[in-house]
Amino acid sequence: MSRSIINVALKYEDDVVAARQRARQIAGLFGFDAQDQTRIATAVSEIARNAFRYAKNGMVEFLVEGQTSPQVLLIRVTDSGPGIPDLKRILEGRYESHTGMGLGIIGAKRLMDQCEIDSEQGKGTTVILKKVFPSRARPLGATELSSLVDNLIKTPAQNAQEELRQQNHELLRTLDELRLRQNELVRMNQELEDTNRGVVALYAELDEKADHLRRADHMKTRFLSNMSHEFRTPLSSILALSALLLDRSDGELTPEQDKQVRFVRKAAESLLELVNDLLDLAKIEAGKVEVRPVEFEIKTMFSALRGMLKPLLTSSSVNLLFEEADDLPTLCTDEGKVSQILRNFISNALKFTERGEIRVTASLDADRRDMTIAVSDTGIGIKPEDQTRIFDEFTQLDSPIQRRVKGTGLGLPLCRKLALLLGGQVSVESQVGFGSVFRLTFPLYHEKAIDKLLKPTVAEDFQLDPARVPVLIVEDDPETRLLYEKFLRDTMYQAMLSGGLREARRLLQQVRPAAIILDLLLSGEDSRQWLAHMKADETTRDIPILIVTTVEDRGKAFMLGADAYQVKPIEPAALVAELDRLVQQSLAGEDVSAQAALPSVMIIDDEASFRYILKKCLAGIPCTVSEAGDGMEGIRICRDIQPDVIFLDLNMPGRSGWQFLQDLAASEKLEGTPVVIVTSQALSAEARAVLEQSTRGIVMKNDLSEDTIRRVMGEVIPHTFEPNSDRQALPLKQP
Repeated sequence: MSRSIINVALKYEDDVVAARQRARQIAGLFGFDAQDQTRIATAVSEIARNAFRYAKNGMVEFLVEGQTSPQVLLIRVTDSGPGIPDLKRILEGRYESHTGMGLGIIGAKRLMDQCEIDSEQGKGTTVILKKVFPSRARPLGATELSSLVDNLIKTPAQNAQEELRQQNHELLRTLDELRLRQNELVRMNQELEDTNRGVVALYAELDEKADHLRRADHMKTRFLSNMSHEFRTPLSSILALSALLLDRSDGELTPEQDKQVRFVRKAAESLLELVNDLLDLAKIEAGKVEVRPVEFEIKTMFSALRGMLKPLLTSSSVNLLFEEADDLPTLCTDEGKVSQILRNFISNALKFTERGEIRVTASLDADRRDMTIAVSDTGIGIKPEDQTRIFDEFTQLDSPIQRRVKGTGLGLPLCRKLALLLGGQVSVESQVGFGSVFRLTFPLYHEKAIDKLLKPTVAEDFQLDPARVPVLIVEDDPETRLLYEKFLRDTMYQAMLSGGLREARRLLQQVRPAAIILDLLLSGEDSRQWLAHMKADETTRDIPILIVTTVEDRGKAFMLGADAYQVKPIEPAALVAELDRLVQQSLAGEDVSAQAALPSVMIIDDEASFRYILKKCLAGIPCTVSEAGDGMEGIRICRDIQPDVIFLDLNMPGRSGWQFLQDLAASEKLEGTPVVIVTSQALSAEARAVLEQSTRGIVMKNDLSEDTIRRVMGEVIPHTFEPNSDRQALPLKQP
């Protein structure tokens, strides 16, 4: 509901000035401040001038809208002119006119709270302007509004000169306010510039510190990388030499000498453990550690850990117990990293438990998604305030046992980071004097293994043909599986097809095959470890396994227990012949003829101590040994003697082992000569893959022993030794 205040007719140009004056007077009476009075007066003046200029006749009505707070001042300007063409473009600010048409409307719209325009061609225009009363203004009733109107009528209108003077005052006041705001803006800009300069300086300092940290991290990485070789080489030499001394290779030691050598060996083992832990931590921090999920049974891991850690039980007052884990599901995660964490937990428990027991248990959570492996002991326990500190690097707690069993302080921090890689966590509960419980909780299936586990199996069930002999084929390439099935279709053998180790385990539970055809390069799965497990298990060790793969890696395959080895592609007749030989054992009693001359062995290593150790390890093997101190000398001697096998170090001054391998491949005389890498360097997965393609084996220097070298020689040059009683190795193809 609107109530009228006063009207102003627009017949003459002076009426526009009068409308402006009335607008200011009304705004002042209704409690608007000076700025709003100017805004209202200016808006009314612009719209009234348009009405007079383009219509020559019009009316300005002042009204009050509403009876309760907040009330609204409503100003309606009407005319009976031709209407406003292009109104939409004017309101959108897109209309351009040399006379200034449209600018008044846009200005009035910005000055008021609301502006409504109704214009129709030939029927005139109505403009409604609204301004909400100030919050401090109280509602005006009929009586109060009537009194204000009476006062307004009694107030005479000012002439044009007085109005101009008033406008000049308003303009000066506005300019003064603008000057003050401009000064404030300049001051704020100055403050912002000062702040920006401070921020820029701070960023520069942060960049400098970040660059310093990057350089420090790079230097740390370089230091650890160099330390890998520089520390491992002498440590491996000390361990190998001490092993030779303790084996009495050059005669008996006195009791005192034996004690001293054992102290030396123990110190070297401790230092090597520290180096290994540091390198593992550095690799994890650099993001160079890859998770390789494989399927395995927790009971199999417990069995391996039991055998591995049993020698550490030096006291009969401590029992190491592994609870049965037969009813737990198959895991698919990184078995090596889980085993590394548990070895650390158990070895720590053995160190700090003088009597009682150490118990290893495994259980599933309620959702059967996560597994928790707990290692509990009855040792000295850990104070509550120290239970967080033990996972910090280089932290060692002060206790009589701790002083006696020195450690690196890196084992538990490494365990925590390895657990995070597995998607899990480690935790501890402990009470001083009552022991501790360390727990590893991790998903049954690592995120990298989910897609593989969701793939359908090759066959849901295997239907055995009683008239045929079953052969299990473990091959991830579907085309190759189809070829195998075709090769065996018209033979006595029935193909059991599996696309991976998971399906192979399931099929083995249904049928015991007469033989197994295995590809060593299964996508995302460790077939070598599965091969070793099959040959270690009493229930499957008698099943002959034929390796058919794309890489030449006979030595390692035979070392793990393979019964035969073929390189792809294989002809159907050759495949069937191998199966006939394995299944029927037609060659079980056949011996490999002895070679007329002794095999020639070449040792290339810049470390004289390791050349000496290798020669000592080869002393009991019928062969001739030559040696060289670098790659250049080594290739020259090899061209002369054409050795049967080369033991090669990778990191040498001058011409490295990597360059030697290139020289060997380029030589017509020496191409194909078996090479065994003997190194103390921690190899990356990429480097190891390259070496496995071009060499016949990799031996770590800290593992050097007569048994290791004899086994390697037997695999690389099988005709040098008597064949094993339970399997026949294929003769080495000489170049």
